[in-house]
Amino acid sequence: MNLPNFLTLVRILLIPVFVVIFLAPTPDRSLLAAVIFTVAAVTDLLDGYIARRTGQVTKLGKLLDPLADKLLVLSALILLVNIDRVSAVVALLIIARELAVTGIRAIAAGERLIIAAEVTGKYKMALQVIAIVLLILEGTGLAELGNLHLAGTGTLYLSLMLGYISGGQYVWSFWKQVVAKGL
Repeated sequence: MNLPNFLTLVRILLIPVFVVIFLAPTPDRSLLAAVIFTVAAVTDLLDGYIARRTGQVTKLGKLLDPLADKLLVLSALILLVNIDRVSAVVALLIIARELAVTGIRAIAAGERLIIAAEVTGKYKMALQVIAIVLLILEGTGLAELGNLHLAGTGTLYLSLMLGYISGGQYVWSFWKQVVAKGL
């Protein structure tokens, strides 16, 4: 167990804590949930950076890191749908994109194809995190700073667009490799 994998594990363990706290949001619970979600999201930045910088990239990390990201974001989106802060259609579109990209990655791995992560996908993830935090904070005293729902929803729509662009990039990269290998 190296430090990047430990950070990914911490992110996975923070997800049920986040869910339990945000399941019945109050202003205080929402603020705490936003802090926990942010800490979990920061571990995503740290684990990848540390793994690449120190040469500690592992197969376990390659498997767990994207899984942890998806579990974190999707659990937050589902809870936000539950309290009418995110449209179910938007959440379904995001979930569909994530499942499609995960499926492509699985097929590619089975064929020993490597599909590099696109920078668009990284921006998508950053915007999702910002959007989710804004939407969680909507129920707190910080809502006095401005229309957090509008800001969060707009940011989420932008992340949705980038998500489909990066998903298209994954499909295109996968397709080029499949054709090149004659599969």
